[in-house]
Amino acid sequence: MPGVLAVVPSFSEEGEIETTVRSLLSLTQVAEVVVVDDASPDGTARNAREAGARVLVNGSNLGKGRSLARALCDLPFEVLLLVDGDLAEHALEAGKLIEPVLEGEADLVIAAFGRASRKGGFGLVKGLAAWAIRRLTGRSMRSPISGQRCLTREVYEACAPFAPGFGMEVAMTIDALRAGFGVVEVETSMSHRETGRDLAGFVHRGRQFFDVLVAIATRIPGGKSCPP
Repeated sequence: MPGVLAVVPSFSEEGEIETTVRSLLSLTQVAEVVVVDDASPDGTARNAREAGARVLVNGSNLGKGRSLARALCDLPFEVLLLVDGDLAEHALEAGKLIEPVLEGEADLVIAAFGRASRKGGFGLVKGLAAWAIRRLTGRSMRSPISGQRCLTREVYEACAPFAPGFGMEVAMTIDALRAGFGVVEVETSMSHRETGRDLAGFVHRGRQFFDVLVAIATRIPGGKSCPP
């Protein structure tokens, strides 16, 4: 049974990253946790190291997709677990994603999230992603932009390099389905920090929407490729 490499993309997660790392290390299937710190201005990298993770720090902020693409090209693995840095104790739920991959029941497993506990955005990003996946692949996805994923090396190679920014999840799902891999969603009780209806929340969702739109456009026949 191959060991699982857990990779955690993080930016300014000093409050949650230690619990996230310790939760992942407590999973028997996880062989190592690597935190990719996207030039955080706080103590994210320090806290991750103290919790037992190997830490890779970007010299500048690259965004989620490029940050992971840069790190993963040099990391050996057979099974990859991607978990956001702010999951804290909910990272324990990642075990539900790992088992179907290790058992050969799926090639890419995505965590399905429950309804948000508070009102945040207007569902535009999630709706856009779900519509695009359904239109381009015929599959309906409950959590199309979930960043909590377990995948085989073969799926990674078929989907690499990841789309820039927050478009990487929808792009990965489309690419994996088009390549014929088994993609499933697994019910979890995961939750992480939610953005609100303040200026920071709207800016974040605006960036998400743009990145997802670009990722979709590059996967429509005749669309231009994403820059490396």
